Amino acid sequence: MITDPIRTRREGGILEITLDRPKANAIDLATSRIMGETFRDFRDDDTLRVAILRAAGDRFFCPGWDLKAAAQGDAVDGDYGVGGFGGLQELPQVNKPVICAVNGICCGGGLELALSCDLIVAADTATFALPEIRSGTVADAASIKLPKRIPYHVAMDLLLTGRWFDAEEALRWGLLREVTPLADLEQCIWDLARTLASGPPLVQAAIKEIVREAESMKFQDAMNRVTRRQFATVDRLYSSEDQLEGARAFAQKRDPEWKGR
Repeated sequence: MITDPIRTRREGGILEITLDRPKANAIDLATSRIMGETFRDFRDDDTLRVAILRAAGDRFFCPGWDLKAAAQGDAVDGDYGVGGFGGLQELPQVNKPVICAVNGICCGGGLELALSCDLIVAADTATFALPEIRSGTVADAASIKLPKRIPYHVAMDLLLTGRWFDAEEALRWGLLREVTPLADLEQCIWDLARTLASGPPLVQAAIKEIVREAESMKFQDAMNRVTRRQFATVDRLYSSEDQLEGARAFAQKRDPEWKGR
C-alpha cells in the first residue's frame, strides 16, 4: 500500500512536517517534490510562523538519498522540486524559523537537510555522519554549509573521514541547540516552537534575511544595507505597527502583542 510520505499537523502558527517513508525515511524524487511544495506553502502562508521538521519512528531521522529508488531509475540529477533536495535546501526567501528534530540516524543528505534548518534539537540516541566520501562522491551541500557552522578543522575531519559522531559531540561543536532524551524530544521541540511563534515575526524575518544575505558580504556593506533599509524585511519592519508596539509595550511594562504588520 502506498502512503503519503509527508504528514503535516498544525497548531496555531506552527506547522509540523513529518517525513514518514519506512523503513529509513530515505528521500526519493517524488518525496523531495512533495516536501518542496510543503515548505513553499509554509513560506507563503502569512498565518504560519514556525515550522518543525521531524521524522517518523525512533531509529532513523533520514539517511538522505534513496539508493533503492536510484537503482530503479531515479536520477541523482533529477527533478528534486521547488526547494531542491528535501524541499528546503535551496528554497529561497524562507524568512521564518525552521526547527529540526533529529530522532535517530541522520547521515548524508539527511544531515544536509538538518543543516538547512535554523535550529537542531536531537535525541540522545541520535547519530550523525557524512559518509559520501566512502562511496566516492561528495557531500556537496555539507561541504558548503558545515565549515560555516562549526570549526573548520572539525568540519574537514567529518567530511574527509566520513566517520560517525554522536549527539553529545554534535552539541559540543555547536551543531545542535540541545540534546534531550528521546521520550522528551517532541515536548522539547514544541515548547521551542511555541516560544518562537510567540515572538515578533517581522523581526524574525529581518534576522533571517540579514544573516542569509550578509554571509557573502563585507561587514560594513551589510550594515549599510541595514541602516539604509535596503533589505525588504528591514524596510517592512521599520515601517510596521509591530515596531511601535514593541516600544509601547516596553514603556508600559507589559507583554507586546505582535500582529505581523
